[in-house]
Amino acid sequence: MNKKRFIGYLFVMVSVGCIHAQEKKIPTQEYKLWYDRPAQVWTEALPLGNGRLGAMVYGTPGTEQIQLNEETIWAGRPNNNANPDALEYIPKVRELVFAGKYLEAQTLATEKVMAKTNSGMPYQSFGDLRIAFPGHTRYSDYYRELSLDSARVIVRYEVDGVRYQRETITSFTDQVVMIRLTANRPGQITFNAQLTSPHQDVMINSEEGNCVTLSGVSSLHEGLKGKVEFQGRLTARNQGGKIACADGILSVEGADEATIYVSIATNFNNYLDITGNQAERAKSYLSEALLHSFAESKKNHVDFYRRYLTRVSLDLGEDLYKNVTTDKRVENFKETHDAHLVATYFQFGRYLLICSSQPGGQPANLQGIWNDKLFPSWDSKYTCNINLEMNYWPSEVTNLSELNEPFFRLIKEVSESGKETAKVMYGANGWVLHHNTDIWRITGALDKAPSGMWPSGGAWLCRHLWEHYLYTGDIEFLRSIYPILKESGLFFDEIMVKEPVHNWLIVCPSNSPENVHSGSNGKATTAAGCTMDNQLIFDLWTAIILASQILNTDKEFAAHLEQRLKEMAPMQVGHWGQLQEWMFDWDDPNDVHRHVSHLYGLFPSNQISPYRTPELFDAARTSLIHRGDPSTGWSMGWKVCLWARLLDGDHAYELIADQLTLVRNEKKKGGTYSNLFDAHPPFQIDGNFGCAAGIAEMLMQSYDGFIYLLPALPTLWKDGSVKGIIARGGFELDLDWKNGKVNRLVVKSHKGGNCRLRSLNPLTGKGLKRAKGENPHPLYAVPTIPKPLVNEKANLNKVEIAKTYLYDLPTKAGEEYILIGK
Repeated sequence: MNKKRFIGYLFVMVSVGCIHAQEKKIPTQEYKLWYDRPAQVWTEALPLGNGRLGAMVYGTPGTEQIQLNEETIWAGRPNNNANPDALEYIPKVRELVFAGKYLEAQTLATEKVMAKTNSGMPYQSFGDLRIAFPGHTRYSDYYRELSLDSARVIVRYEVDGVRYQRETITSFTDQVVMIRLTANRPGQITFNAQLTSPHQDVMINSEEGNCVTLSGVSSLHEGLKGKVEFQGRLTARNQGGKIACADGILSVEGADEATIYVSIATNFNNYLDITGNQAERAKSYLSEALLHSFAESKKNHVDFYRRYLTRVSLDLGEDLYKNVTTDKRVENFKETHDAHLVATYFQFGRYLLICSSQPGGQPANLQGIWNDKLFPSWDSKYTCNINLEMNYWPSEVTNLSELNEPFFRLIKEVSESGKETAKVMYGANGWVLHHNTDIWRITGALDKAPSGMWPSGGAWLCRHLWEHYLYTGDIEFLRSIYPILKESGLFFDEIMVKEPVHNWLIVCPSNSPENVHSGSNGKATTAAGCTMDNQLIFDLWTAIILASQILNTDKEFAAHLEQRLKEMAPMQVGHWGQLQEWMFDWDDPNDVHRHVSHLYGLFPSNQISPYRTPELFDAARTSLIHRGDPSTGWSMGWKVCLWARLLDGDHAYELIADQLTLVRNEKKKGGTYSNLFDAHPPFQIDGNFGCAAGIAEMLMQSYDGFIYLLPALPTLWKDGSVKGIIARGGFELDLDWKNGKVNRLVVKSHKGGNCRLRSLNPLTGKGLKRAKGENPHPLYAVPTIPKPLVNEKANLNKVEIAKTYLYDLPTKAGEEYILIGK
């Protein structure tokens, strides 16, 4: 399938995904962030976004600052960064690894394999809208809010007896930023507004029609000249008073009310083409937006947003602290156990994905779309050894499936650029992605070898394509992405080698992302046969084999992969009962590294199960216990998911409490900023997404051949409900529970087929029967995991599994089924 047809198919997928997503009944509780003072720093400002545009609202009365982003403003220009020297030196690096000279191997890889041109380009801020209000430093009775129910920021305060309000949206439907300014007395709206930018040599002009323009070009970085041209346009519509524009300043004086508009556009068309006309695009967005009243635009914006938001609701109890500001609620969480804050944080994660990953645009990057710097930490790129994938963990389960479209298009594009890299660096067919990419879809090994000598990014991305099929059962989607899976599988088939100790088929050189090992006395990450690589390739090849059967194609290649799977290393349990991270028993029980890469097999994969693989289940738990709880923000988000899969709701809750630890300006403390952004630190959005996915995993899991209801419910969440979450196979669930037990379950079957349910208490309902044998639903087939190798010194614990009830519910597509807990 060519690129246009692939993207077109994805948009069909989007429209199909919307069919069942009718807006539900409005929740009785509000979900919002609110504060009694303006933001002092960026991580206190409130985020708005429409997928393409991002805005951070500070809410300062005297001079409002709204920091602005447009998703395609990146440094550099189209390029790829594969190092041709790698073809000669990768075999030499491999020889050093096999000789146990890990540091020497890593040093050689850094010198001869890593990219020589650049290590990827940074995502960049557009700049700021600043609005000065004379005399408004004399304010009182201040209030600032981000409404998660309507995707708006509202600021209210009083000056000299006049009540002022600002209402800001990044319109999904008009594609501009709008700020409506009102007061409770006529003639009180007076301000000067201007656009500013940290970019060099921007041009600011005033045009007829009371319009300010700011034009610029993205930055030079690592020798690559920036060629993304951008333009912002600023204007206003006033009722009463005067409006004027000169010298890059837009002025309104004595108006009854006014609405400010900001439009931004670039010349970016796609990762190979930047021949668009940014000025014409920015002008078109603005002129179209000005055709509507603010009331009409606001209604359209809110209606569009709520079509996504209201698909899922989570109620964990009454909002007991509604009169406490959000930052204080986070600060007090470990004492208050503020359940409504957890539900708010969950919806905030969904909100961020809706606002940063709209179909047709770019995927959410390391900061979503919100970035105030020209050169942010880690360039705010797409880090593919955990962070990009974590961004999309909530997409399927929290009923936002079509928001995967930008991500799936990125996968399609790196599979194209990765073919060149596979040839240049490895002399192999298929495609490769290392640990990072950017808007230009670079696929070479970048940075230094300790992080960059990892060729398995493509395998992990492919898992998301397969997961989408498991959730939807969409055969045409599977047909469209099968070549991507196959070509990634072909790459690994060609580059994997037999290692000299066990004669296992392994990836070398590689690493267990970013973690050093004792084989090098803690000085190197470079290794062979890392557990995560084995797990990723097992998933990839297994998906290709199953897809080839479903699509009735490539039977010989599938049979070849089945044989190759038998040649790979099994998972291993080390001498202190841990799941080994490496091929050798190198794990340090005192290692608290933020990455827990070898636990990929537990989550997000489905290779480790308390029912199917109890030895591996116990070993994974031992590894996770020794890793510890407090860590960087995103790592704690992953650990929520892992403890949920370990069926330990109270421990998963402890990680939520660690995640909801307030971080203001501390430099080395993971947790949550005042505006609920995840603190690595600095801000990384993956922790928000990972924790949201983890909360869903605590309430429902569908990876182990059945749908497990309330598998990891914490003791504190005795009563509650979740509505609209999605299980694999296209089952939508409305679930409420009382005293920790299922009270009522509504199953909405989108695809039909057998719905197998596991519950901690008995269920009753029409059509329900006790389950027997394997689940006949093909999307619930579970992999056969090779028997692990267990060190004879390992002291394994017996896996204690709670008593449950297993049922089958035959369903028809489009039908609903109501079950009651006993």
